[in-house]
Amino acid sequence: MTSKGQLPPTPTSANSATSKKVVLVTGGTGLVGSALRYVIENEPVGSPYGRQDHEEWVFLSSKECDLRDIEQTRKVFQKYSPDKVIHLAAKVGGLFANMSSQHTFLRDNLLMNDSVLQISHEVGVSKVVSCLSTCVFPDKVTYPLTEDKIHIGPPHSSNFGYSHAKRLIDVQNHAYHDQFGNQFTSVIPTNVFGPGDNYELHTAHVIPGLIHKCHMAKKNNTAFVVFGSGRPLRQFIYSRDLAKLFLWVLREYKDIDPVILSVAEHDEVTIKEVAEAIVEAMGFTGPVEYDTSKADGQYRKPASNDKLTRLMKESGSADFEFTPFKTALKDSVDWFLANYENGARI
Repeated sequence: MTSKGQLPPTPTSANSATSKKVVLVTGGTGLVGSALRYVIENEPVGSPYGRQDHEEWVFLSSKECDLRDIEQTRKVFQKYSPDKVIHLAAKVGGLFANMSSQHTFLRDNLLMNDSVLQISHEVGVSKVVSCLSTCVFPDKVTYPLTEDKIHIGPPHSSNFGYSHAKRLIDVQNHAYHDQFGNQFTSVIPTNVFGPGDNYELHTAHVIPGLIHKCHMAKKNNTAFVVFGSGRPLRQFIYSRDLAKLFLWVLREYKDIDPVILSVAEHDEVTIKEVAEAIVEAMGFTGPVEYDTSKADGQYRKPASNDKLTRLMKESGSADFEFTPFKTALKDSVDWFLANYENGARI
């Protein structure tokens, strides 16, 4: 019998004479954790983005361990004895939640990050890859965003608690490496979407929120209303592409400094293009309206993936290709429709 969250048993288990190397994923049931599990289970064993013969993967959920509690964290690490860790767990929320609970977002994330990194250090984890966010970048910054701009100014005041907690992972990574030689690093994804996302109308990010709104418009025979003009540009990364890049970072990336994981700047899409792709994937034939009384937000905030592209080429992974946006969006719509009646994170 396997523990909850593990992949199905293989002929050689982690507890047999020939021990496998455990990769522990915190936040293993979230959007990116679910995508990692999908890729690991569906790519051929031994392939660049599949499970390796020597690996056993454990996807940890908050139900099994409260990572804010260092003793619980210590016990779960002792249970699984991970060789590597992908740290995705975080307290996240929308704009209002962040603005009204800065201390909670700061402290909860600080405690989780401290527990994971300190216990990883104590038990001799060979590598930790943590997940940051583009909100770590300064509010006032020149574009495109690059990895060397994280600490040159304060983040936006609306989510300073969460942003500083995420920034400090980079500081902690360097401190552990400088003093102890630990191979702790981090990645910065751009806007992630995909199957298993949060599609709840009032808390979802732009793509899952628009998918849900379009479905309701089709169901109720009403207009599909998109807030704003539709002109702003964003870089979106499909969660299963991001999962593959996480695997590349885990296996090939040697730096302590973070690396941005994103499509290229020229692959930005407008919110209008997003809405049109959703209409096509959903088979919606009603009117589409843009409510320009609602703010557009920032017109664009591009991030450079030059470092990622260069290093993947140097490591022999230059053949990696991002899933075409419309294909990835169709996958997300299909997942939503298949799970809508079950209320899966919707």
